[in-house]
Amino acid sequence: MPLTSRTYEVDDLMAAQELYHSNGWTDGLPVVPPTEAAVLACLDWAGMTPDQLIGIEPVREQAITAEKIAINAVMAGCLPMHFPVVVAAWQGMLKEEFLLHGTTSSTGGCAVLVIINGPIRKEIGASGGFNALANSDRATASIGRAIRLGLINVLDVRPGAIDRSTLGHPGKYSYCIAEDEEDMTWTPLAQMRGVPAGLSAVTVMAAMGPRQLMNEWTHEPEELLETFAAEMRGNQRHYSIYGGNYCIVVPKQLRDQLQAAGWSKADIGRFLYERARIQRKEWGEVGKGAVVRDRGESVYTALESPEHLLVVGAGGPAGGFGAVIPPWMGHKTKAVTVPIGACVDCGPEPAKPA
Repeated sequence: MPLTSRTYEVDDLMAAQELYHSNGWTDGLPVVPPTEAAVLACLDWAGMTPDQLIGIEPVREQAITAEKIAINAVMAGCLPMHFPVVVAAWQGMLKEEFLLHGTTSSTGGCAVLVIINGPIRKEIGASGGFNALANSDRATASIGRAIRLGLINVLDVRPGAIDRSTLGHPGKYSYCIAEDEEDMTWTPLAQMRGVPAGLSAVTVMAAMGPRQLMNEWTHEPEELLETFAAEMRGNQRHYSIYGGNYCIVVPKQLRDQLQAAGWSKADIGRFLYERARIQRKEWGEVGKGAVVRDRGESVYTALESPEHLLVVGAGGPAGGFGAVIPPWMGHKTKAVTVPIGACVDCGPEPAKPA
């Protein structure tokens, strides 16, 4: 099936860059020209036709097709083998509970965090080690960027148009991480969220920028995790008091200490659910006393439940560092996990008539 998107003739690579920049089709950085051959290669790898429906944006009821997402994936630098991850991320973002329109149009300025699990990480070379939250490898950099370019060009999520971010954060260029499953005894995030072992999956979360922390002065799990809890409470005090999905990234040094003490991801979730909470009156200590009123004793948890915590094992092998990635706006948006190239809740096929 041929592509239906409009084509443009340009003299050379530099002319292509100027065409895309002048039309607002980029994130400000150079792009890979999306030739028909490159776009079709992505579609062929995923076994998709150009007009195949990935999903419908719930608020504007806009159909998102494979061709449009493939074009932006090529522009972002994706190889064909990266494309199934991009598709799965879009499928998650288009779920009603993700609230894509709200997260992309808010003045709050969040970005879409993509977390990759399963065998596909190794196939595409997605690293969960050094520099895990930055330019760790080609796959995570280009996949994260493909999400942003798709939002810009398919849903018009441009600064000053749909995107009303006051500040934003660097994750709006690319925000993708792979879990370091081979170097941990913990259950991978996707399995914690219901995807069967052995399948690849992505989790998408409307996320603010990472808040890095450090604790190298103890091996006690409670003390290590109290540092994470304090950072979560800081976000409640300084940004949003309301609970939702938080993500914590635990590199190897702290991860080894927690695992050696027998702490699972579920244990961490229960501890942080209890410790990451504040009273409304604490807003009075950070310049927000006007909204405390007579509700100062009210308690707000950073997590709606222990299960709302996303624990990701990733990062370099040394240093007592970690990161807390807060949600955009509490419970208004939910993290979504989607298997890649598989359906785990489709149920049996209906019986055929005799």
